[in-house]
Formats: sequence, C-alpha cells, structure tokens
Amino acid sequence: QVQLVESGGGLVQAGGSLRLSCAASGLTFSMYAMGWFRQTPGKEREFVASISYSGLRTYYADAVKGRFTISRDNAKKSVYLQMNSLEPEDTAVYYCGTSRASTPQTMIEMSLSLAYYWGQGTQVTVSS
Repeated sequence: QVQLVESGGGLVQAGGSLRLSCAASGLTFSMYAMGWFRQTPGKEREFVASISYSGLRTYYADAVKGRFTISRDNAKKSVYLQMNSLEPEDTAVYYCGTSRASTPQTMIEMSLSLAYYWGQGTQVTVSS
C-alpha cells in the first residue's frame, strides 16, 4: 500500500523559510517523479513543483520560481520542498503526490492530472 507522509509545515513570518518533507513507502520510489501541490479553502489544488525520478529535471510554477527548491533523496525515499522568501500568498495546505504507475512519462513529469496517490497534507501559514 502506497503511503505518502508530509511534515515540516508551520507558522512563519513573511520573508521566512520552511522545509517540507514527504516520506514515501509502498512503491519503488526511485522510479517515480514526485510533485508538491497546494490548496487553499475554496480553491482548486494547484501545482507547485515536481522532480523527475533521478532528480535531474525539476519544474516549478511561476508563482514560486526562484523562491522554492524541490529535491529528493532516493535512498531515504523522500522528497523535499525548500521554501524561501515566503509570502502570505503561499499560505495553504501542501501535499505531495505521485502517480499510480511508473511509465516513461511519470518517471519525468508529475502534475495534477498524473497524480493518483496523495499524502494527508501539511499546513503552511505565512503571516504578514
């Protein structure tokens, strides 16, 4: 059974930093791209960042480009999101996600349409 467990959220002042972690189990982690997504009440979940199975390719939403960095450690079956220069607009529940199956596409890309497994989410609140 695939499990994704996020941690590292919290309350931080604008301009501060947080590092989110997502620990995976129940899948061959090194064969899957991973993604971070976020959602605020009343809004649809949105893509934040993704990383390919090897870690060599990363993708970011325009809103976080230059401030957030996604990384992974395949030996620890974990993916991370380093968030710097946080803004109140970054306040959301952050989720990690991955696909149901490892395919040539899902080894490289992760998106809302490709994600099937989700963690429970971790709350990030940025105060102004």
